[in-house]
Amino acid sequence: MTQPAPAQAALPSHSGVTDLYFDFLCPYAWRGLELADVLRREHGLKFRLRHFSLVQGNHAENPDRKYPTWWLTDQVAGQGSEYQAGSLNAFLAGQAAMRQTEDAAWAFTLELLRARHAAPEKADLANDGTMRAAAEGTLDTARFEADFADQDGLRAALRDDLQASASLGVFGTPTYHLPGGDIAYFRFANLVTEPGAALDLWTLYTKVLSDGALIETIKRAK
Repeated sequence: MTQPAPAQAALPSHSGVTDLYFDFLCPYAWRGLELADVLRREHGLKFRLRHFSLVQGNHAENPDRKYPTWWLTDQVAGQGSEYQAGSLNAFLAGQAAMRQTEDAAWAFTLELLRARHAAPEKADLANDGTMRAAAEGTLDTARFEADFADQDGLRAALRDDLQASASLGVFGTPTYHLPGGDIAYFRFANLVTEPGAALDLWTLYTKVLSDGALIETIKRAK
């Protein structure tokens, strides 16, 4: 049987911009965003924040994540598992932050990721108070409150990200979609924030992706 076409065509990343797919639930995504933030601030590289749902990608009703039938954006806010409720809430808050400046959106996103993964106790992503705390000092809070209330608009924007990630075959976070079209998941064991080390790591990563050897998997034995 012929499968239906993906929800959205897999297009190359925007010219000169690397799309960075992440999930607020994932500590590896947090490290990947910290690395990208250093690269954008210190070295002028361009990254675009995109959302990918691990809950949706790994859901039992989506055996082929390229053709999902269960969508996170169709779920009722605050319901489902802790991960489902928390990730949906964080994604919608992230979409609201993206309506402000690029730097503000990055600051909010990193603040929320740090609250979840770097703080002594993991922040509760299902709690709107967690979203408001991350917004303080990073966003125009009045505008954030107004934008965060636009649930239909935020869900539509999130759906665009989830459709794009499904078309591309994203399966984990962080996944980088480079301007030339290369796309891959890269799992970071360490947090790298020193500018020189960050650039060295990114140079190595992109060289591996573009190398003619076409290395697809590197996994250390334990």
